[in-house]
Parts: sequence; C-alpha cells; structure tokens
Amino acid sequence: MMWNAIIAVIIFFAAHFALLVGVTTPDKFYFDEVHYVPAARQMLEPAPSAPQLNPMHPPLAKQLIALSIRSFGDNPLGWRYPGVLFGALAIVAMYFCGLALFGARGPAVASALLAFFNQMVFVQSRIAMLDIFALAFGLFAIASFMHGFRKLRPQLWFGLTGLACGLAMACKWSGSFVLATCMVIVAVIRLMQGWRTQFADGNADDWYRPGLWPDFRAAHFAACFVLVPAVVYLAAFVPLYGWSLSDLIEAQRRIFGDNTTTAIAGHTYMSAWPSWPFLLRPVWYLFDKIDDDRIAAVVLLGNPLVLWPALPALAVCLRDWVVTRRADAFLILSFYAGPYLAWALLPRTLGFLYYYLPSATFAGLALVYLLRRGNSPSWLLWAFVAVAFAGFAAMLPISAAFVGTSMETFNRLMIFQNWI
Repeated sequence: MMWNAIIAVIIFFAAHFALLVGVTTPDKFYFDEVHYVPAARQMLEPAPSAPQLNPMHPPLAKQLIALSIRSFGDNPLGWRYPGVLFGALAIVAMYFCGLALFGARGPAVASALLAFFNQMVFVQSRIAMLDIFALAFGLFAIASFMHGFRKLRPQLWFGLTGLACGLAMACKWSGSFVLATCMVIVAVIRLMQGWRTQFADGNADDWYRPGLWPDFRAAHFAACFVLVPAVVYLAAFVPLYGWSLSDLIEAQRRIFGDNTTTAIAGHTYMSAWPSWPFLLRPVWYLFDKIDDDRIAAVVLLGNPLVLWPALPALAVCLRDWVVTRRADAFLILSFYAGPYLAWALLPRTLGFLYYYLPSATFAGLALVYLLRRGNSPSWLLWAFVAVAFAGFAAMLPISAAFVGTSMETFNRLMIFQNWI
C-alpha cells in the first residue's frame, strides 16, 4: 500500500511538470477559452453582472478556473493551471484504475503512461476548457467502483464513486455517463441475481456471481448512486444561486435545453460519434503563423499508435467477456463503451473528437489487458509503451504551441486530407 502511494505521488509530480512546461503559450485565448475564462472572471466580481456568462454548463470547473485566476492572476498561467493540475490527477487516476484491474504495479504504471501518451490528455490539460476536470473526477469514480466491485461490502467504495461522479457532473453533464454506467452494471447484476442466474462452471473470475455483494441493499444503491451525487452536484450551484429552489431548477432547465437541442449550427471541426475511434476528424485548437516558415499549432487528434491498436484490443476484451466471462474484460468494455455510446443517445447533432476523451483515455487499459494476456512476455508491454512514447514525441509539434514547427513538418504530420 505504501509503495502504491509513493508511485502515485511520483506519477503526479512527473505528469504535473510535463504538462506545465510551456503552458503559457500562447499568451492569448485560444479555441473555447473565449467562453470559459470570461465566465470564470465574472464569478470573481463582487456583484456578478447579468446576464450570466456560459450558463449552459455547470459551474464547478469554471469556479476552479476562477480560483486559479485569483491565486495566479488574470493571465495564461491563471487560466490554464487548473487544467494542468487535473490532467496530472487524471493520470494518477489511471494508475489506480490499473491497480484495481490488474492488481500489480507494473501494468498500472503502464496504464498511466499510455493515458499520457495518447495525446488527448496532454492537449486537453493545457487549455482552459471543462473536459479535463470531468475526466479526472470520472476516472477516480471508475477506479473506486472497480475496487469495490470485488468487495463483499462495496458500500464505502460505491459511495466514493457517487461522490466523484457528482463532482464530474458539476463540471460538465457528460460526467453523468460514468454514473449511468455504474448504475447499469449494478442493476444488471442485481436483476440476474433476482432471477437466480448462475453459470454451470462458475468461478471467482466471472464478471457475474450469484453471491456478489450480499449486503448491498436498495437503500445503499439509492444513497451511493442517487443521493450522494445529487447533493454534491447541487452544492456547486449554491455559491451562484444561494438556496433559491426556483433558480436551481431554472439553471438545470437551461443546461438541459442546451445539451439536448438539435438546432445548432455546423462547425468546421465537428464530427459524428461513430467516427471518433478512427480519428477521422481532429479539432484544430490553434494555428498561428510565427514567421515565414514557422507556425504554432495545437491539434487535438489522439495518438494513432495508441488509439488505433486499442480497437482490436477492445475486440479481444469482448471475446474474453463473452467466452470466458472475465470480470476485468467486462469492466474495461463497460467503462469504454458507456461514456462513448451515451453520445449516440443524445439528439444534438454537433459533436467533436474531444467528446471521446474519457473513452480514448480508458482504451489504454484494453491494450495493457491484451499485452499481459496469456503467456505474453513482460517486455512486450513496455516495448509498446516505448512505441506510444515515440508517437507522442513525434506529435509534440502539433500538440504544444511553445514547440513550434515548420509548415513542412506540419504537412507531414497531417497524413490524411480529412485531418486538414
């Protein structure tokens, strides 16, 4: 346990330092910072002006940006430091997810490294947007749920899951997808137990067992997955609206209206959810010309050397869940597919690749699962981590504005026409 904590601290500081380098470049707003930083500034006013800026998202992530502006100043570091902090925490959460799944420090460290090298977390941690906050809280929720999944009495761990999910939802409503996935898993298992389902050759590695969580009652379910997240979520609105029930309800109505509407104009970098795993359409966050042949570019694309191989790895997880009923394969599939396929249920037509961030980050666990499977030599996993690092390093010119690049290099990295 002590070594796990020490490694987690080392991972945090290493990721924090790597994400912090050059984070103040550019020294102006880029992409959606134009929405979220002014909203955070407004929260710092003694008497916030009307109308409220950016009311279509919950306030917690913007409150964290506002706190950073108060601490570090109204400058690029103040705007972006919370993203760096929560990006590093997201990598730590992936380490804990790996521990919960594989029960060994080596694969857990590899899981954290693949999450960092997938490029999306790196880019999203260095811009003042909301997604990295929801990701970090969501990953801690998943780690807690997976740890409790194997316990006879999971109440504490599931309660922590609800707490983290409430914080994720208070940053962005897409944080509710993790909570919904947890609720569906528990409901399906309880339903099968009610039907007295059992496997003829059942064993301890099965994703479903008739004796799972014998003391977990309906009241525990309601407390962990409804009451706790709801209270935590609504608490984030109190600094803005006080205890006015009508104002709280109106705030939820406005968020609901924005997140379900179909009447949204198109966008140059929009993409449909079926295309996200294939990285067909990246999002250009920044493209600035520095001089005749130098540009500063930030493109959220994802590391193809991680995210494309993750797709056959997920197929192996599906096979093992169906054929051998493995619990680790089931959990990987559930928390990859839940936050991803939830977008298919929403009527809104405007989508972006960064909506795939939670599933893309979690997909690294499928790779670790595949590379540890059977009698695979341990060096194979670390060889793949090295390949992932090479891909990440090659993409740095389009991942970090402070690096800069030439048009020739930029065009070489934009391999496909639809990436431009």
